Parts: sequence; structure tokens; C-alpha cells
Amino acid sequence: MTAPDSDLTIDPEALRRRAELALRTARDRTHALTTCVDEPDLTAQHSPLMSPLVWDLAHIGNQEEQWLLRAVGGREALRPEIDSIYDAFEHPRAERPSLPLLAPTEARGYVHEVRGRVLDILERIELRGAPLIDAGFAFGMIAQHEQQHDETMLITHQLRRGPAALTAPPPPETADGAALPEEVLIPGGPFTMGTSTEPWALDNERPAHHRLVPAFHIDTTPVTNGAYERFIADGGYGERRWWTAEGWAYIQEHGLAAPLFWRREGGQWLRRRFGVTEPVPPEEPVVHVSWYEADAYARWAGRRLPTEEEWEKAARHDPDSGRSRRYPWGDADPAPDQANLGQRHLRPAPAGSYPKGASPLGVRQLIGDVWEWTSSDFLPYPGFRAFPYREYSEVFFGPGHKVLRGGSFAVDEVVCRGTFRNWDLPVRRQIFSGFRTARDAS
Repeated sequence: MTAPDSDLTIDPEALRRRAELALRTARDRTHALTTCVDEPDLTAQHSPLMSPLVWDLAHIGNQEEQWLLRAVGGREALRPEIDSIYDAFEHPRAERPSLPLLAPTEARGYVHEVRGRVLDILERIELRGAPLIDAGFAFGMIAQHEQQHDETMLITHQLRRGPAALTAPPPPETADGAALPEEVLIPGGPFTMGTSTEPWALDNERPAHHRLVPAFHIDTTPVTNGAYERFIADGGYGERRWWTAEGWAYIQEHGLAAPLFWRREGGQWLRRRFGVTEPVPPEEPVVHVSWYEADAYARWAGRRLPTEEEWEKAARHDPDSGRSRRYPWGDADPAPDQANLGQRHLRPAPAGSYPKGASPLGVRQLIGDVWEWTSSDFLPYPGFRAFPYREYSEVFFGPGHKVLRGGSFAVDEVVCRGTFRNWDLPVRRQIFSGFRTARDAS
């Protein structure tokens, strides 16, 4: 097994502290998501699309035990008998409630014991010399894994029925959103896609390679609820011509007529958001739409979804220097005034927010707020190598999954960078997914 290319010049103690902070930040969020409801809500399956919250909790601990205690630390297994129960590939989500899951108290004790031993290993180990530990990769991988499950648990909270269990302040107001141009021209030419130097980048983000992308226009902001309402009002869900054959069949079979969690009442659109019913805010990016819906809207608007390489060029390419940045604003980690991340606000910010997070050409909200569907299938980059296991990315490659980019308000910064790739089935709507549109420059 070969280690992924990474930047090994980072100060080892700074790297150790970064890994510890990432692990602790993820655990604080896991704790908040699993202590805000009573035990029946932890053990219930709120949707056949999702696991019981208590399954996610123990799965987080089991993955940490397998990779950091056993593989990195060389320690004996604490609970080998539960490995199969918490194997995500062995048991589909719909089956998980019938498994002999750890009860909430036992699951909390298990993840706490694992974490204590992991922090002891982190204090003692030299973070170089083997594929899994070079630049602290395995610790970063596990922090990202936990944050990904935190986002999954937040989706479960959104699907859960009952009174609100989570609260957060609204995102900041935007001062100039209405005055922004509708689209931005991205000049044609080469750019560097992917990465070979980001220490904690996952296998599907690697390696860095050159792409030649023709000039195109892309929306300055994600498509808003107000714009999407116009698609609905114009009969978009009833016009076969806007939909792919698969998309049309799907919405007909399931009777879809609006984004998930929307309903029409008293002449206005309402939505349910984490236990609260409220009017749909027209200025926010639309969320909880499938790829089929995003693609149909783009056709209706006379546009298309951007390709994955177009999205990444818009987000990372600096036309002055010709290099690719880590983020639209530069190489520094996200600050709260640059992107809506980390479950700080429990909703997307109004379109046009976060001017400090804009790309060099002025595209906004490429990071955070909503995952953005692209037109691209999830495929490997040239020179891809599975690391450290095939089941993270490789088994999903192909035309069945579409790529999403940019993260959402539910994503932590450790799992969100300009090269990060998400993917899902085109029918998925429970995820925090939105989109922006594009068109050829010609």
C-alpha cells in the first residue's frame, strides 16, 4: 500500500494539535446531536432512508477503534464482536433497527473509552513513517468520518417528527445580494483539478491533474427558493419536456410537485425545518431537491447544471496567478465570515451572503450553505489509487451516482475544501442539496 502524496513539512506538534482539535470538535457535535432527544428518539428509525441515531453513534466509535486503536496503535480489539453489526456495507439502513445494537448508555461508554485510548496514542505516536500516519492522515480521516456521520444525524433530525430539539441563530444578513450580477464569466483555459498536497484529502480527490475547460457562465449564487417557486408556478413538475426519462418516471411514481418538506397552504408555500413550520424564505438557496429536480429546473431556465470540473474551476482557479487555491478566498481555513459551515445556523444563508468568501471572479457561496449538484457522474481521476480501502470511493464509481460539490451548512470545515467530492443517487432529496446553473460562453 502506498501513502497518498501529502505535505510532510507541517510542524509535527502543530499537526498533533490540529488532529486533536478536529477529533474533539467532531465529538462535541456528536454529543450535542445525541443528547438533545430522549432515548426513544435515539433508538427509533425515523425514516427507512436513515439509521437510528444510536447506530450512527456506535458506528463512529467502531470505525475509530478499527482504524486508530487497532490499525494505527496496534492495540487489541475492545469489541470485535460488534464489528459486523456496525459494518455499513453488510447491513443496509432499513435493516439496522433489527440488529442487536448497543443501547444508548452502552454506546456512549464505548465511544468514550475508545476516544480516551486514541488521544493517548496521538500524544505518543510519531506522525510519519507509514502510509496511514504520514501527516496524521488516519486521524484526519476519522475526524472527517465522524463529521460526515454528524451531518447524516442532522439529516435524521430533519426527518424526525416532533417538537424542535435543535436551535441556532439565523445566518447574517446580506447587504448587496440583490445588486449582484446574475452570472459570472469563467474564462476558458487549463487549470489544476484535485490535489496531491492536501494532507487529509481523501482518495477520490487525488491526484492533482490538468483540465482544459472552455469558457462558461455560472450563477453568481445558488438558485433560490423564490426562483424555484417560479419553476413550480410555471408548471415545471407537469411538463415532460424538462425532465430526463428517469426523472419524469420518478416524479410521476412518487407524485412529487415541490422540494421535500414543502407544502402549499393558504396561498403560500410552507416548509418544515427541524421541527418548525415556517414560510419558505424566497431569498434563501433552495434545499432538499434531487438531481432530477435540479436538472429539470436548469432546462426550464434555458441553462444546464455545471460539470464537476467547471464547478471546481469556478471555486479554485485564480486567473491572475493561474494556480488553484484551496478555497475560493485563498488557502486559509474557513472563517465564520467566509462560509456557512459547521451547523452554526441550521439553514442556508440568503443568496449573496459571505462576500469575503467570494472567488477571485466574484462567485459567492461556493463553500457551505447547500451541497450543489453537478451534471457529472462520480468517476475516478486519472491516476486514482484507492486508499486506505476500496469501499470509501471505488465501489461507488460509475453512472449511478452524481457528484455534489461545496458542502452545506451541515458540513464541518474539516470535511469541506475546494477539492472535496460528495456523491449520491439522483433521487436523493433528504440531503442538504441545492444547485446553481451554468451555460456555455458561446
